[in-house]
Amino acid sequence: MIYVAPKILERVNKWLTPFFDTTTQHTIKEMIAYDPEGLEDSFYKDLAFGTGGMRGVMGVGDNKINKYTLGKNTQGLSNYLKKQFPAKDIKVAIAYDCRHNSKELAQVVANVFSANGIKVFLFSDLRPTPELSFAVRYLDCQCGIVLTASHNPPEYNGYKVYWEDGGQLVPPQDGEIIAEINSLEYTDIKFEAKSALIQLIDTEVDSAFANASVKNGSFNTSQAAKDNLKIVFTSLHGTSITMVPEVLKMAGYKKVSIVEIQAAPDGDFPTVVSPNPEEPEALKMAIELADKVNADIVIGTDPDGDRLGIAVRNRDGEMLILNGNQAMAIKTYFLLEKYKSEGKLNGKQFIASTIVSTPMIKKIAEKFDVIYKEGLTGFKWIAKMVKDFPALDFVGGGEESFGYMVGDFVRDKDAVTATLLACEIAAQKKEEGSSLHNYLEKIYAETGYYKEHLISIVKKGKKGTEEISAIMKNLRENPFTEIATSKVIRLEDYANATYKDIEQGTSGTMEIPKSNVLIFYTEDGSKIAARPSGTEPKIKFYISVSTSENNPEMLQEKISTIIKDLKIT
Repeated sequence: MIYVAPKILERVNKWLTPFFDTTTQHTIKEMIAYDPEGLEDSFYKDLAFGTGGMRGVMGVGDNKINKYTLGKNTQGLSNYLKKQFPAKDIKVAIAYDCRHNSKELAQVVANVFSANGIKVFLFSDLRPTPELSFAVRYLDCQCGIVLTASHNPPEYNGYKVYWEDGGQLVPPQDGEIIAEINSLEYTDIKFEAKSALIQLIDTEVDSAFANASVKNGSFNTSQAAKDNLKIVFTSLHGTSITMVPEVLKMAGYKKVSIVEIQAAPDGDFPTVVSPNPEEPEALKMAIELADKVNADIVIGTDPDGDRLGIAVRNRDGEMLILNGNQAMAIKTYFLLEKYKSEGKLNGKQFIASTIVSTPMIKKIAEKFDVIYKEGLTGFKWIAKMVKDFPALDFVGGGEESFGYMVGDFVRDKDAVTATLLACEIAAQKKEEGSSLHNYLEKIYAETGYYKEHLISIVKKGKKGTEEISAIMKNLRENPFTEIATSKVIRLEDYANATYKDIEQGTSGTMEIPKSNVLIFYTEDGSKIAARPSGTEPKIKFYISVSTSENNPEMLQEKISTIIKDLKIT
């Protein structure tokens, strides 16, 4: 007889009651009989909110994405909204991506909101995530939901929550909502829709978002320069096909070649190992097309259209994929150059990035004498900065994981407008007889030469979660004193928001929300961060090294030595 732990069995039995549909109950019974490990993984905990909301594998159980877990989320959120806005006719906007079950789950979420007397604006088909962020403010909503798992594998889906400012939830509000959700039983979910409260939305919001994207992403590029730029674009089977080609067309770009085999939305992502523009393999087909048509720039977006990968020609005419830090540096430097040339820098502007991104962004801020703000990983923190500092003008900001936000008309990373911005920079540099690659070299010469490297270690399931916890515990209890022959001079532990300055022999607290991140700084200027992912079963190590000279070999050797010393691969 197969043994099931009492705590697991208690959870399982709740799902074997008549409230749950017969298909769900049958699946659970099959797991009890034949898949005890799968059963444990499905029920050993509640699926938690992470960096990008709730994200997980689809399936039955408390630890999976399904109509019941999302229904419970939505019921709790409905209750919370009514408490927060007692005198308002509450409105929410809902969007979804190309993933399996996204449309059906979006309808479930809409049904629950409407059953609670809340007005719902539901996109009738898939749309990019930044359009949802835009729609929340455009439609004067109190909340927004997007069903997406970004670039995760096909078996994943997710639930991202936006508040009335268009930004994602941040503490303490997320904790308050989680507490509301946890106070409920599944039987408290109201699934019976009030269809009169659900309104399908399409062209009006599409048009408003596209116009705003063109307005915020255009920088006086001549039509001749636009006509001379050859672009290859791939949506990697995702949502951005609904918006990026149209925005480029509206902005005046005519020479846009689309990777047709990757243009059809498909939750299986059949032509790539992973639909993640951080992975070079994801842009393989686009680069092949670029070589065929002699394109200047390649752009590929992730499935929900909020992050983009960029490839450009190097000095030898070969396509070079920029990493997220390089792309962010180029965009930020360009925006500040434009602001400066137009006399718009008056000490009230700021740019933003995250604690695991390149230190080069801070150097760029210092060059242009603008305010630099740094937050935890996740664009919700950058959106919060915009909200918290209304007297300051937000120019732009990004993070190493290929996300960027241009201005504040959207309050999340936005691959649509960032794509247009990248094309504007490429077109202008080509017209000047230069290139994006040359522009990056110029920025390095002014700020110092940086190279970053990311290591992601996948640890799936309950065992994986325990292994990741053990790695972080060991790093805290036995911190590095030296990495790659360079002394560790500062250690930051964001779990308790403390720092230790080893050189000065001092320690203290940092004014930043707590997060499970450790960052080591060494004497030679290197920076190594360790962070469990908030949305995937991974632990990530972010490595940044720098020199004052243009010596790529030295930088790569530094990174290789650091990886060896970390003993993590």
